[in-house]
Amino acid sequence: MDIDLEQLEILKRLAVALAAGFLIGLERGWSDRDEPEGQRIAGIRTFGLISLLGALWSLVYMTTGSWAVVLAFLGFCGVVMVAEWLRSQKQGTYGITTPVAALITFAIGAVAALGQLSIAATAAVVVALLLGMKPQLHAWLRKLEQQELFATLKLLLISVVMLPVLPDKGYGPWQVLNPYLIWWMVVLVAGISYCGYFAIRIAGPRRGILLTALSGGLVSSTAVTVTLSRMQSSGRQFEPLYAIGIILASATMFPRVMLWTAVVSPDLLPLLLWPIGIMTLSSLLIGLLAWRGLHQHSADEISDFTPNNPFEIGTALQMGALLAAVMLLAQGLQQWYGDTGIYFLAAISGIGDVDAITLTVARMAESDLMAITAVAAITLAAIVNTLTKTGFAIGIGGRRLGTYVGLRMGLVVITGMAGLAMAVTFQEWPG
Repeated sequence: MDIDLEQLEILKRLAVALAAGFLIGLERGWSDRDEPEGQRIAGIRTFGLISLLGALWSLVYMTTGSWAVVLAFLGFCGVVMVAEWLRSQKQGTYGITTPVAALITFAIGAVAALGQLSIAATAAVVVALLLGMKPQLHAWLRKLEQQELFATLKLLLISVVMLPVLPDKGYGPWQVLNPYLIWWMVVLVAGISYCGYFAIRIAGPRRGILLTALSGGLVSSTAVTVTLSRMQSSGRQFEPLYAIGIILASATMFPRVMLWTAVVSPDLLPLLLWPIGIMTLSSLLIGLLAWRGLHQHSADEISDFTPNNPFEIGTALQMGALLAAVMLLAQGLQQWYGDTGIYFLAAISGIGDVDAITLTVARMAESDLMAITAVAAITLAAIVNTLTKTGFAIGIGGRRLGTYVGLRMGLVVITGMAGLAMAVTFQEWPG
C-alpha cells in the first residue's frame, strides 16, 4: 500500500499538537489533583483535545483560506469564559491562569498544524514550566525588594530598549568612536554588577563573588574588575573578598586568549602555551589559595556582607567613557607616530582589551609575522591588561584593595615573563 507523504506529514503535526496539549494538561491535572471530580475546569484529556482542536481548525484554514479559524478561536474563548464563570460561582474563587493556559494550548495546536513543530514544542514546555513554578515564582516575588525591581527595569531599559537603536559605526576623530560598542560596555558592566548582587544574595558572599568573577570574566575580566572595585568602594571594607574575585576573573582572560589563538592560528598555540598557560595556572593557584584563606575569618564577618545597590549605572557610564578615551588614544598614537612596532601596538591595545590584539596578531602570524613575535605581542598585551586591572582596583576601590590585588597580580606578571623567556628559548632550540 502506497503511503501518502502529505497525509503522513499532517498526522505528524497532529501528533505533536496532541503531545503538547497532554504536556500542559499533565501539569494542570497534577496541580488540581486534589479537587473533586467535576470541579476542575480542565485536565490532561481536555488540554489534549484543546490543542487538537486548534490544530484541526488550522488545517481547515490551510485548506479553505477562510477566517474560520479566527471564528473558532473566538467561539472557544466564549466557551472557556463561561466554564470559568460557572466554576467561580460554584466555588467562590477566581483565577484566569487555567483559562489563559487553555487559550495558549489552542494556539499551540494551530502552530503545530502549520508545520512549526519546534516552536510548538518549545512553547508547550515553557508554558508547562511556568505553570509548575507557581510556588517558586511567588516566593521570589515576595522576597524581591523595591530597589531590586527598579534595578531590573533599568537594566532592561539600557539593554533591550537603548542598545539596539544605537548606530554600529564610527564617529568623531578618525571615525573611531562607535556608540554601539561603547554602550555595550556600559550594559556589560551594569549587567555584571546586577548579576553579582543577586549571586551574593543567593549563594552568599564567598560563593556569590566566585560565581560572578568566573562567569563574568569569560565575557570581560576588566568589567568584572571595575564592578567589584566599585562594590568595595561603596560597601563594607573587606578587601580580600573582592580582590580574590578580581584575580579569578583575570584568570579566565588567559584561556580566552588561547581559545582565540587556537581558532585563528592553531600553529601558534604550542608556543603560546608557555607564557599564557603559566599565567593561567599561577593566577588560578593564587586566587584559590587566597579564597581558601577566607575561612580563617569569622563567619559573622562575611555572612552579612551584601552590596547596597544592584544597578551601578554610574560605574558603567565611567567604564564607557574610559573605553572611548582608550579608543581615541590608541588610534591617535598610531596616526601621529605611525606604526612603530607590533609591541607598541600590543601594549596600547592591552590597556583596554586583549581580544582585539590577539585576533589581529594571530592573523598576521598566518602570513608574514614571526611566531615568536606574535607570542611576545599577545603576552605583552595580557601583561599590560593585568597591570591595568591593578590600576582600576587602586583608582576605584582604594589603596588597600589595589595593594592586595597588585601584589598578587605582580606574581602573575612575573610568571608570564618567565614563561615568555621559556618560549623564546624553546624557539631558539635547534630542530
